[in-house]
Amino acid sequence: MTSTDQQPFLSIKDLKVHFSTEDGIVKAVDGLSFDLVRGKTLGIVGESGSGKSVTNLTILGLHNPDSTKVEGSIVLDGQELNGASERTLEKLRGNKMAMIFQDALTSLSPYHTIGKQIGETYRKHTGCSKQAARERAIEMLKRVGIPQPEVRVDDYPHQFSGGMRQRAMIAMALVCDPELLIADEPTTALDVTVQAQIMDLLKDLQQEFGTSIIFITHDLGVIADIADDVLVMYGGRCVERGTKKEVLRDPQHPYTWGLLSSMPSLDHPVDVPLNPIPGSPPSLLNPPSGCRFHPRCTFAEKVEGGLCSAERPLLEIVDGRGSACHLSADQRAEFFTDLAGSAAN
Repeated sequence: MTSTDQQPFLSIKDLKVHFSTEDGIVKAVDGLSFDLVRGKTLGIVGESGSGKSVTNLTILGLHNPDSTKVEGSIVLDGQELNGASERTLEKLRGNKMAMIFQDALTSLSPYHTIGKQIGETYRKHTGCSKQAARERAIEMLKRVGIPQPEVRVDDYPHQFSGGMRQRAMIAMALVCDPELLIADEPTTALDVTVQAQIMDLLKDLQQEFGTSIIFITHDLGVIADIADDVLVMYGGRCVERGTKKEVLRDPQHPYTWGLLSSMPSLDHPVDVPLNPIPGSPPSLLNPPSGCRFHPRCTFAEKVEGGLCSAERPLLEIVDGRGSACHLSADQRAEFFTDLAGSAAN
């Protein structure tokens, strides 16, 4: 996903995140690799349980070391994070890297004002006075488009609307001007108008600060609006990578085909039914052998010798583009053309 003249700001190599539970080992992330260039946006898409959020919580070091085993490399701006001390991670969190969580109402404390919560992060990393932190909180609320920030800074989270709470979360994440921003489905449960406003806000702030963004979502429509590059996850693994244009216009993996076929489109007649992906995501306690998508894949039988259930397909990346599928290139082109044609009709 990176060009030859740009070094990745964030580099993940063969990341594995396994949780110990009473029922066994949950392989939440199982051999994930990707790069993110400074100032760019990587969209990570997939169903619930695919490993999106676990990946990004692990980057921030927000996991229980007593029950979580993390293997692989997480390098942020030349610094290895896997195995780093909690003190080192605390200095980086909020300062060099920050996260916008999915549900602002449950992520914000109901006992403290919005201004105090934003200012707390700023004071921790700068050592400034309470008054300076309050002024910084007002400045950030104004920057994210909250009206009357001098007044609203003293309000509590329940006094904000859903969209305004999400803006406050963005203000909190950006208060120390982090170089890496992770947005975990920040537009979920917001109406379409507010969703568009939040997306525009993130793009404007990225342009202003040059921030690198990882945007986690299950909505390919959102990915089309904000991402430069796309990583499709399934069952804790990456199944497809490429630029936004490559993945959305010329997808190479049957799972990506299924995600696209599940989306409503203004180009299609209203009476054309959507084509949901059959079955359910795999249990990561006991994941399927071979390709983890094969139990739900309608094309697995097209591959000779039962290869899909027997052997894990390799993810071969060439110039930032690749997919993990046993189908040949000719088969993929044929099957996707047929799918696109049937959808249009």
